[in-house]
Amino acid sequence: MVLGLALVCGLAHGAEVKMEKVAYGGWDNCIKLSNGSLELVATTDVGPRVIRMGFVNGQNMFFENEAELGTTGGTEWKSYGGHRLWHAPEVAPRTYWPDNVPVEYDWDGKTLTLVQPMEESNRVSKEIEVTLDAGTDHVKMLHRLINHNPWEIELAPWCLTVMAQKNRAIFPQEEFRPHPDYFLPARPLVLWHYTDMTDPRWTWGTKYVQLQQDPNRNIKQKVGVRNTKGWAASYLNGDLFVKRFPFDPKATYVDFGCNNEFYTDGSIVEVESLGPLSPLAADGGAVEYTEHWFLFKTEVGTDEESIDAKVLPLVGKTNAFLK
Repeated sequence: MVLGLALVCGLAHGAEVKMEKVAYGGWDNCIKLSNGSLELVATTDVGPRVIRMGFVNGQNMFFENEAELGTTGGTEWKSYGGHRLWHAPEVAPRTYWPDNVPVEYDWDGKTLTLVQPMEESNRVSKEIEVTLDAGTDHVKMLHRLINHNPWEIELAPWCLTVMAQKNRAIFPQEEFRPHPDYFLPARPLVLWHYTDMTDPRWTWGTKYVQLQQDPNRNIKQKVGVRNTKGWAASYLNGDLFVKRFPFDPKATYVDFGCNNEFYTDGSIVEVESLGPLSPLAADGGAVEYTEHWFLFKTEVGTDEESIDAKVLPLVGKTNAFLK
Protein backbone atom coordinates (compact mmCIF):
# COMPACT_ATOMS: atom_id res chain seq x y z
CA MET A 1 0.00 0.00 0.00
CA VAL A 2 2.78 2.45 0.91
CA LEU A 3 4.71 1.53 -2.23
CA GLY A 4 1.65 2.22 -4.33
CA LEU A 5 1.28 5.70 -2.89
CA ALA A 6 4.95 6.47 -3.45
CA LEU A 7 4.56 5.59 -7.11
CA VAL A 8 1.38 7.62 -7.48
CA CYS A 9 3.06 10.65 -5.94
CA GLY A 10 5.99 10.25 -8.30
CA LEU A 11 8.71 10.28 -5.63
CA ALA A 12 11.74 8.00 -5.93
CA HIS A 13 12.89 5.81 -3.06
CA GLY A 14 15.87 6.86 -1.00
CA ALA A 15 14.80 10.49 -0.66
CA GLU A 16 15.39 12.44 2.54
CA VAL A 17 13.76 15.44 4.10
CA LYS A 18 15.86 18.59 4.13
CA MET A 19 15.24 21.59 6.35
CA GLU A 20 16.63 25.02 5.57
CA LYS A 21 16.06 28.58 6.72
CA VAL A 22 14.89 30.75 3.80
CA ALA A 23 13.47 34.16 3.02
CA TYR A 24 9.96 33.85 1.61
CA GLY A 25 7.21 36.35 0.85
CA GLY A 26 9.09 39.19 2.51
CA TRP A 27 9.76 37.28 5.75
CA ASP A 28 13.44 36.60 6.39
CA ASN A 29 13.10 33.68 8.80
CA CYS A 30 10.95 31.04 7.17
CA ILE A 31 11.60 27.30 7.38
CA LYS A 32 11.41 25.17 4.24
CA LEU A 33 10.99 21.40 4.34
CA SER A 34 11.49 19.39 1.16
CA ASN A 35 11.78 15.73 0.27
CA GLY A 36 12.80 16.48 -3.30
CA SER A 37 9.25 16.20 -4.60
CA LEU A 38 7.06 18.11 -2.15
CA GLU A 39 7.96 21.25 -0.24
CA LEU A 40 6.41 23.24 2.58
CA VAL A 41 7.29 26.68 3.94
CA ALA A 42 6.41 27.75 7.48
CA THR A 43 6.70 31.28 8.82
CA THR A 44 8.46 32.04 12.11
CA ASP A 45 8.29 35.85 12.03
CA VAL A 46 4.53 35.40 12.47
CA GLY A 47 2.38 32.37 13.06
CA PRO A 48 2.26 29.50 13.51
CA ARG A 49 1.51 29.24 9.78
CA VAL A 50 2.36 26.98 6.86
CA ILE A 51 2.32 29.51 4.03
CA ARG A 52 3.25 27.21 1.14
CA MET A 53 2.56 23.64 0.07
CA GLY A 54 3.34 22.48 -3.43
CA PHE A 55 5.52 20.35 -5.61
CA VAL A 56 9.10 21.58 -5.97
CA ASN A 57 9.10 24.29 -8.66
CA GLY A 58 5.32 23.96 -8.82
CA GLN A 59 2.35 26.11 -7.90
CA ASN A 60 1.52 26.97 -4.30
CA MET A 61 -1.77 25.28 -3.44
CA PHE A 62 -2.20 27.73 -0.56
CA PHE A 63 -3.36 31.35 -0.75
CA GLU A 64 -0.88 34.16 -0.12
CA ASN A 65 -2.29 37.57 0.79
CA GLU A 66 0.03 39.84 -1.17
CA ALA A 67 -1.00 42.93 0.80
CA GLU A 68 0.15 41.33 4.07
CA LEU A 69 3.14 39.22 3.01
CA GLY A 70 6.26 40.15 4.94
CA THR A 71 4.43 42.27 7.51
CA THR A 72 4.75 41.76 11.26
CA GLY A 73 3.37 43.32 14.41
CA GLY A 74 0.18 45.23 15.06
CA THR A 75 -2.91 44.44 17.09
CA GLU A 76 -5.26 43.62 14.22
CA TRP A 77 -5.68 40.05 13.01
CA LYS A 78 -4.23 39.49 9.53
CA SER A 79 -5.20 36.74 7.16
CA TYR A 80 -1.70 36.23 5.60
CA GLY A 81 -2.87 33.00 3.95
CA GLY A 82 -1.71 29.41 4.23
CA HIS A 83 -2.71 26.99 6.96
CA ARG A 84 -3.44 28.08 10.52
CA LEU A 85 -4.81 26.77 13.83
CA TRP A 86 -7.74 28.41 15.59
CA HIS A 87 -9.97 27.39 18.48
CA ALA A 88 -13.73 26.99 18.10
CA PRO A 89 -16.52 27.94 18.53
CA GLU A 90 -15.90 31.10 16.54
CA VAL A 91 -16.35 34.28 18.53
CA ALA A 92 -14.67 37.67 18.34
CA PRO A 93 -12.29 38.71 19.74
CA ARG A 94 -11.16 35.37 21.23
CA THR A 95 -10.91 33.47 17.96
CA TYR A 96 -9.23 36.37 16.15
CA TRP A 97 -6.15 36.69 18.33
CA PRO A 98 -3.51 38.23 15.98
CA ASP A 99 -0.61 35.87 15.20
CA ASN A 100 1.64 38.79 14.26
CA VAL A 101 4.66 38.07 16.45
CA PRO A 102 7.53 35.58 16.10
CA VAL A 103 7.12 31.94 17.04
CA GLU A 104 9.75 29.58 18.38
CA TYR A 105 10.67 26.57 16.31
CA ASP A 106 12.52 23.30 16.77
CA TRP A 107 13.75 20.78 14.20
CA ASP A 108 14.68 17.33 15.51
CA GLY A 109 15.68 15.94 12.13
CA LYS A 110 12.20 14.65 11.39
CA THR A 111 9.58 17.03 12.75
CA LEU A 112 9.35 20.82 12.69
CA THR A 113 7.60 22.17 15.80
CA LEU A 114 6.18 25.71 15.78
CA VAL A 115 5.33 27.21 19.17
CA GLN A 116 3.24 30.36 19.55
CA PRO A 117 3.57 32.68 22.56
CA MET A 118 0.57 32.53 24.89
CA GLU A 119 -2.38 34.56 23.70
CA GLU A 120 -2.51 37.16 26.45
CA SER A 121 -6.25 37.78 26.64
CA ASN A 122 -7.14 34.07 26.25
CA ARG A 123 -4.21 32.46 28.05
CA VAL A 124 -4.19 29.77 25.35
CA SER A 125 -1.16 28.86 23.23
CA LYS A 126 -0.93 26.99 19.95
CA GLU A 127 1.60 24.52 18.62
CA ILE A 128 1.87 22.80 15.24
CA GLU A 129 4.13 19.83 14.51
CA VAL A 130 4.90 19.34 10.82
CA THR A 131 6.28 15.97 9.71
CA LEU A 132 7.01 15.51 6.00
CA ASP A 133 7.59 11.94 4.86
CA ALA A 134 10.86 11.22 3.10
CA GLY A 135 9.42 8.62 0.74
CA THR A 136 5.92 9.91 -0.06
CA ASP A 137 4.16 13.21 -0.62
CA HIS A 138 2.47 12.94 2.76
CA VAL A 139 2.54 15.40 5.65
CA LYS A 140 1.41 14.70 9.20
CA MET A 141 0.10 17.84 10.90
CA LEU A 142 -0.32 17.60 14.66
CA HIS A 143 -2.09 20.60 16.21
CA ARG A 144 -2.06 21.37 19.93
CA LEU A 145 -4.00 23.85 22.08
CA ILE A 146 -2.69 24.47 25.61
CA ASN A 147 -4.64 26.09 28.45
CA HIS A 148 -2.62 28.39 30.73
CA ASN A 149 -5.61 29.59 32.74
CA PRO A 150 -5.95 28.61 36.42
CA TRP A 151 -9.32 27.03 35.53
CA GLU A 152 -10.59 24.46 33.08
CA ILE A 153 -11.85 25.63 29.69
CA GLU A 154 -13.58 23.92 26.77
CA LEU A 155 -12.44 24.43 23.18
CA ALA A 156 -12.29 22.60 19.87
CA PRO A 157 -9.22 22.54 17.60
CA TRP A 158 -10.04 24.21 14.30
CA CYS A 159 -7.68 23.74 11.34
CA LEU A 160 -8.18 26.12 8.44
CA THR A 161 -6.35 25.46 5.18
CA VAL A 162 -6.71 28.50 2.94
CA MET A 163 -6.45 27.46 -0.69
CA ALA A 164 -5.29 29.68 -3.55
CA GLN A 165 -7.62 31.36 -6.01
CA LYS A 166 -9.45 29.15 -8.51
CA ASN A 167 -9.15 26.04 -6.33
CA ARG A 168 -12.20 23.78 -6.37
CA ALA A 169 -13.07 22.17 -3.05
CA ILE A 170 -14.61 18.69 -3.12
CA PHE A 171 -16.19 16.83 -0.22
CA PRO A 172 -18.14 13.58 -0.04
CA GLN A 173 -21.71 12.94 0.96
CA GLU A 174 -23.12 9.87 2.65
CA GLU A 175 -24.08 7.05 0.31
CA PHE A 176 -27.33 7.60 -1.57
CA ARG A 177 -30.04 5.20 -0.37
CA PRO A 178 -33.48 5.40 -2.04
CA HIS A 179 -36.76 5.65 -0.19
CA PRO A 180 -38.09 3.42 1.33
CA ASP A 181 -34.91 1.36 1.76
CA TYR A 182 -33.80 3.54 4.69
CA PHE A 183 -35.85 6.12 6.58
CA LEU A 184 -33.43 7.87 8.97
CA PRO A 185 -31.52 11.07 8.09
CA ALA A 186 -27.89 10.70 7.05
CA ARG A 187 -26.50 14.00 5.69
CA PRO A 188 -26.29 16.80 8.27
CA LEU A 189 -25.66 20.06 6.40
CA VAL A 190 -25.31 23.36 8.27
CA LEU A 191 -25.98 26.74 6.65
CA TRP A 192 -24.85 30.19 7.77
CA HIS A 193 -27.09 33.27 7.55
CA TYR A 194 -25.20 34.35 4.43
CA THR A 195 -25.26 30.94 2.70
CA ASP A 196 -26.99 31.03 -0.68
CA MET A 197 -27.49 27.55 -2.08
CA THR A 198 -28.30 28.99 -5.52
CA ASP A 199 -24.86 30.58 -5.83
CA PRO A 200 -23.28 29.15 -9.02
CA ARG A 201 -20.03 28.34 -7.20
CA TRP A 202 -21.81 25.44 -5.50
CA THR A 203 -22.33 22.11 -7.26
CA TRP A 204 -24.76 19.92 -5.33
CA GLY A 205 -24.32 16.35 -6.54
CA THR A 206 -25.68 13.04 -5.32
CA LYS A 207 -22.23 11.85 -4.16
CA TYR A 208 -20.20 15.04 -3.71
CA VAL A 209 -20.53 18.73 -3.05
CA GLN A 210 -18.13 21.08 -4.82
CA LEU A 211 -17.28 24.72 -4.14
CA GLN A 212 -15.44 26.59 -6.88
CA GLN A 213 -13.46 29.71 -5.95
CA ASP A 214 -14.16 32.58 -8.35
CA PRO A 215 -11.95 35.71 -8.15
CA ASN A 216 -14.71 37.72 -9.83
CA ARG A 217 -17.34 36.90 -7.20
CA ASN A 218 -16.70 38.33 -3.74
CA ILE A 219 -19.95 37.27 -2.09
CA LYS A 220 -19.15 35.11 0.95
CA GLN A 221 -20.39 31.53 1.16
CA LYS A 222 -20.05 28.86 3.83
CA VAL A 223 -21.42 25.44 4.74
CA GLY A 224 -20.57 22.89 7.39
CA VAL A 225 -21.09 19.14 7.31
CA ARG A 226 -20.82 16.09 9.51
CA ASN A 227 -18.22 14.29 7.44
CA THR A 228 -17.99 10.65 8.50
CA LYS A 229 -15.82 9.79 5.47
CA GLY A 230 -12.88 11.69 6.95
CA TRP A 231 -11.60 13.37 3.81
CA ALA A 232 -11.92 16.49 1.72
CA ALA A 233 -9.99 17.64 -1.32
CA SER A 234 -9.11 20.71 -3.35
CA TYR A 235 -8.12 20.73 -7.01
CA LEU A 236 -6.13 23.30 -8.99
CA ASN A 237 -4.54 22.99 -12.43
CA GLY A 238 -3.57 19.32 -12.27
CA ASP A 239 -2.72 19.19 -8.54
CA LEU A 240 -5.02 17.51 -6.03
CA PHE A 241 -4.70 18.30 -2.32
CA VAL A 242 -6.29 15.70 -0.04
CA LYS A 243 -6.87 16.34 3.65
CA ARG A 244 -7.66 13.41 5.98
CA PHE A 245 -9.07 13.93 9.47
CA PRO A 246 -10.78 11.85 12.17
CA PHE A 247 -14.45 11.60 13.03
CA ASP A 248 -15.76 10.37 16.39
CA PRO A 249 -19.49 9.52 16.34
CA LYS A 250 -19.63 9.82 20.14
CA ALA A 251 -18.02 13.25 20.30
CA THR A 252 -19.64 16.69 20.45
CA TYR A 253 -18.75 19.05 17.60
CA VAL A 254 -19.44 22.77 17.33
CA ASP A 255 -21.70 24.46 14.77
CA PHE A 256 -24.54 21.96 15.14
CA GLY A 257 -22.23 18.98 14.85
CA CYS A 258 -19.83 19.98 12.06
CA ASN A 259 -16.34 18.45 11.76
CA ASN A 260 -15.78 19.81 8.23
CA GLU A 261 -16.51 23.30 6.89
CA PHE A 262 -15.98 25.21 3.63
CA TYR A 263 -15.83 28.94 3.00
CA THR A 264 -15.18 31.09 -0.05
CA ASP A 265 -15.06 34.71 -1.15
CA GLY A 266 -13.34 36.58 -3.97
CA SER A 267 -9.85 35.66 -2.75
CA ILE A 268 -9.91 32.19 -1.23
CA VAL A 269 -11.61 28.90 -0.62
CA GLU A 270 -11.05 27.30 2.77
CA VAL A 271 -11.02 23.58 3.55
CA GLU A 272 -11.50 23.36 7.31
CA SER A 273 -11.66 20.48 9.75
CA LEU A 274 -12.59 20.58 13.41
CA GLY A 275 -11.92 18.34 16.37
CA PRO A 276 -14.43 17.62 19.11
CA LEU A 277 -15.18 20.04 21.91
CA SER A 278 -12.68 19.06 24.58
CA PRO A 279 -12.05 20.05 28.21
CA LEU A 280 -8.58 21.53 28.78
CA ALA A 281 -7.50 21.20 32.40
CA ALA A 282 -6.16 24.21 34.27
CA ASP A 283 -2.49 25.16 34.19
CA GLY A 284 -1.27 23.28 31.14
CA GLY A 285 -4.08 21.02 30.01
CA ALA A 286 -3.94 20.39 26.29
CA VAL A 287 -5.82 18.85 23.38
CA GLU A 288 -4.20 17.44 20.24
CA TYR A 289 -5.68 17.02 16.80
CA THR A 290 -4.04 15.49 13.72
CA GLU A 291 -4.61 15.98 10.01
CA HIS A 292 -2.83 14.15 7.19
CA TRP A 293 -2.10 15.97 3.95
CA PHE A 294 -1.35 14.51 0.53
CA LEU A 295 -0.61 16.03 -2.87
CA PHE A 296 -1.13 14.24 -6.17
CA LYS A 297 -0.74 14.94 -9.86
CA THR A 298 -3.97 14.14 -11.68
CA GLU A 299 -6.73 15.66 -13.80
CA VAL A 300 -10.17 15.94 -12.18
CA GLY A 301 -13.25 17.04 -14.07
CA THR A 302 -16.30 18.67 -12.55
CA ASP A 303 -18.59 15.67 -13.08
CA GLU A 304 -19.06 13.05 -10.38
CA GLU A 305 -17.84 10.27 -12.66
CA SER A 306 -14.46 11.99 -12.86
CA ILE A 307 -14.28 12.32 -9.08
CA ASP A 308 -15.14 8.64 -8.74
CA ALA A 309 -12.41 7.68 -11.20
CA LYS A 310 -9.64 10.12 -10.25
CA VAL A 311 -10.12 11.16 -6.62
CA LEU A 312 -11.55 8.13 -4.81
CA PRO A 313 -8.68 5.75 -5.70
CA LEU A 314 -6.15 8.28 -4.39
CA VAL A 315 -8.13 8.79 -1.20
CA GLY A 316 -8.12 5.01 -0.74
CA LYS A 317 -4.33 4.93 -0.97
CA THR A 318 -4.06 7.40 1.91
CA ASN A 319 -5.71 5.00 4.37
CA ALA A 320 -2.37 3.35 5.14
CA PHE A 321 -1.10 6.57 6.74
CA LEU A 322 -3.93 7.14 9.20
CA LYS A 323 -2.61 6.24 12.62
